[in-house]
Amino acid sequence: MNQAVIEIACLRKSFGGQAVLKDISLKIERGQVVAMIGPSGSGKSTLLRCINLLTIPDGGRIAVGDQTIRFSGKDTALPGERKLARFRASTGMVFQHFNLFPHMTALQNVMEGPVTVLKTPKAQAAAEARSLLQKVGLLDRADYHPDKLSGGQKQRVAIARALAMKPNVMLFDEATSALDPELVGEVLSVIKGLAKEGMTMILVTHEIGFAREVADQVIFMRDGVVAECGPPGIVIDNPQQESTRAFLGRFKATAGTPEPAAA
Repeated sequence: MNQAVIEIACLRKSFGGQAVLKDISLKIERGQVVAMIGPSGSGKSTLLRCINLLTIPDGGRIAVGDQTIRFSGKDTALPGERKLARFRASTGMVFQHFNLFPHMTALQNVMEGPVTVLKTPKAQAAAEARSLLQKVGLLDRADYHPDKLSGGQKQRVAIARALAMKPNVMLFDEATSALDPELVGEVLSVIKGLAKEGMTMILVTHEIGFAREVADQVIFMRDGVVAECGPPGIVIDNPQQESTRAFLGRFKATAGTPEPAAA
C-alpha cells in the first residue's frame, strides 16, 4: 500500500498582511510525482519553501515521514539546529538558481552535505558523490568548478547534491527556468529518470508538456489556494475549473505547450 510521505494540513502564510497561502491541505504518497502549475504569485514556490522550512508558516501542520511540526505564528517551537538540518535534508530542494559553492569542485559540492550534516566519512561521501555524478551524467566533470560548467551542468550537480542527502522527497522550484532553452532537456531527462526510479517529487514548473508526461497528480494554484487537483489527463487536458482553463489557454496562446522531453 502507498504511504504518505508528506501531509500538509491547513497551512497558512502571509507576508506584510497579504495572505500568500490560505489553508492549504495536501497529501503526497510515496513514489508520487506531483506537478504544481499556476500563475506567478499564486503561492507555489512559497509552499515548497514552507515544506522545506526555508519559510516558516504562520499556521497549520506539516508532516514529513515520521516528523511533524505544528505552526502557531510566533509561538511555533522549531526543532534545534541539528534536527532542523535533518528535517530539511529529508526534503531535498533544487532551486531556480543553482546555489553551488563557487570555491568547491562539483565533487566537493555533492560531498559537502553528507560530510557536514550527516557526518559521513569523507571516503564514503566521495564514493557516493561520484556515483551520483555518474547518475546525472557528469562524472567526467567531477573536478570542475562551477564557473567551468554550463547552466544545465550546474543544475545537474545541484540535483546530485540534493540526492546525496538521501531525501524522502525531492522538491524542484522551477528547476529549468534560469536555463537557456537548449539546456532544458538535459535537466528534464534527469528528473524523468528519477520519476522512473520511484522518487517522490514535487515540481513547480512551467513545462506543461513535461508535467503531463511525468506527473501522477497536477495541482493548479491560484491566489494562494489549490483551485484544482487531479491526474494530468483531467487538470491539463480537461480542466474542470474556469480559472484553470483560462491559465492554460493563455499559456498555449503565448508560448505553446512544450513537447514532452526526450528520454
